Amino acid sequence: MPRPSRRLLAVVLALGVLPLPASAQSPSKAGSPDSSSSAQKGISLAERGHCREALPILKRFAPLATDKQLKLKAGLAAVRCGLSLNQMDATVNALLWLNRDFPTDPDVLYVTTHAFSDLSTRAALQLAGSAPLSVPALELNAEALESQGKWDDAEVIYNQILKQQPGLTGIHFRIGRIILSKTATPTTPDDARAEFQAELKIDPNNADAEYILGELSRQAQQWDDAIAHFARASTLDANFADAFLGLGFSLNSVGRYADAIPPLETGVKLQPANPTGHYQLAIAYNRVGRKEDAKREAMLQKEAADKIEQSKQKAADAPQ
Repeated sequence: MPRPSRRLLAVVLALGVLPLPASAQSPSKAGSPDSSSSAQKGISLAERGHCREALPILKRFAPLATDKQLKLKAGLAAVRCGLSLNQMDATVNALLWLNRDFPTDPDVLYVTTHAFSDLSTRAALQLAGSAPLSVPALELNAEALESQGKWDDAEVIYNQILKQQPGLTGIHFRIGRIILSKTATPTTPDDARAEFQAELKIDPNNADAEYILGELSRQAQQWDDAIAHFARASTLDANFADAFLGLGFSLNSVGRYADAIPPLETGVKLQPANPTGHYQLAIAYNRVGRKEDAKREAMLQKEAADKIEQSKQKAADAPQ
């Protein structure tokens, strides 16, 4: 299935190219006593609620502090003041260097989670208020409905978008996914297939669409089509483990065991905890006479399956 919310990833990446303040890029001032005392002054102002006075100081001097705890505290204060003053650039720049310098700190991760959620909400509200009938606003609304399981309402809006911009990428894909999410009917596979094929006409490099077409063909035991789509998806995305595993499974199903081995080997490297991949690879190895390799994969398949079962049991035993 598709990896979620590339729109949000694009927003984050776009924000990520914002430069740090010029003073933060200058090594000559790094570590000076003045930097530390100024960062402390910024923290004190922020703690007293004077973010308007604190933020310019924190933006300039927080990244230069040499004391790690002072730097961390100043950075967190910069994020909170940036959010309070609705200064997106200051907020994101502080998050960027905090995550660079303190990548595993719990406070940094907590603040990052809430800050990006807050920024996302603010941007969505601003979009809805300033351009409610624009295609991005409609798409955001449809995505929200889709996440709530309101499939029919979301599909109506996606079709409205296509009327305005027939060549917009991703919309046919989303409609196809909605069709597969709703209660199945006799025409569900064909209806979904038509949407994913329409998406590929607009965006021939959509690995997700190729993969789902492969899955639809695999479920219908249309092996030649399945092999072609899975092969294309794995070519388009070298880290698409499910595409490699789907290709290997389909090749095994038509007796092409030697051909199945390379994609299955790639698939289990990318997804070693998936017992199905090890099982299919064991079959392929066994059929080409690689008995020891087949035994190894069978053992790995059992280990992976046992770990999944243990995880399920722990979840079931955990207090509610």
